[in-house]
Amino acid sequence: MGKGCIAATKYFLFLFNLLFFIFGAVIMGFGLWVILDNQSFITVLHESSTTLKVGAYILIGIGSLSMLMGFLGCIGAIYEVRCLLGLYFTCLLLILIAQVTAAVLIYFQRDLLKQEMSTIVNKVLVNYTGHNKTSEHAWDYLQRTMKCCGWTGPSNWTENLVIKGLKNNSQIYPCSCRNESLGGTDIKETGLCQALSPDWPVFTMGCISSVEDWLLRNCGVILGVCVGIAVIELLGMILSMCLCKSVQQEDYTKVPKY
Repeated sequence: MGKGCIAATKYFLFLFNLLFFIFGAVIMGFGLWVILDNQSFITVLHESSTTLKVGAYILIGIGSLSMLMGFLGCIGAIYEVRCLLGLYFTCLLLILIAQVTAAVLIYFQRDLLKQEMSTIVNKVLVNYTGHNKTSEHAWDYLQRTMKCCGWTGPSNWTENLVIKGLKNNSQIYPCSCRNESLGGTDIKETGLCQALSPDWPVFTMGCISSVEDWLLRNCGVILGVCVGIAVIELLGMILSMCLCKSVQQEDYTKVPKY
């Protein structure tokens, strides 16, 4: 390989690793968001699902590892250190295999995941009190923003323990389900409200339908991001192998000493 090709490969690999470092930061940030967020549907699942918690910590770990690999890849590319380039290739290959395995498992276990999600949400609805609880506020936020009520429909709320224990419970409904286009009492964002009649002034669509619609609308973006990451990883593997083969003898005197 000519010197010009080697130089081009080296700086392309450096640029790739810079992008990989940024992707790692994004993945780690997403994992931290899942752990720390208290304003979205993720919070509802997070408080009841150990699977989601473990997944979030795995994302943080993968993001941190990706950032470290990006840094080591930059050093290996600029200073042509073969051991770092080989280690970098191996780690990229393992990450790519892990990502494909996770995608296959999620696809074939989607019905089980959907069932687990339904169980978690129904538990939140049954035990909802309207008090200052993170998962309850997150569910209220979801119902308001997605204009839905319950998981499969408003009837899910009839199993709520607080509503069951109240007199005239047929007129008590969750405030966050309120459909503003229908007449009724003053609009509140959280808690339980009393309707003027047994017919609740709420949205009729369940939130499972709203969530599925959102995923369908954004599946192209999600798929594009996943494919883009896989292509970048493959490109990095190819460039690292090309550069590693072109390095005949390592000169460690070029590596900066800290």
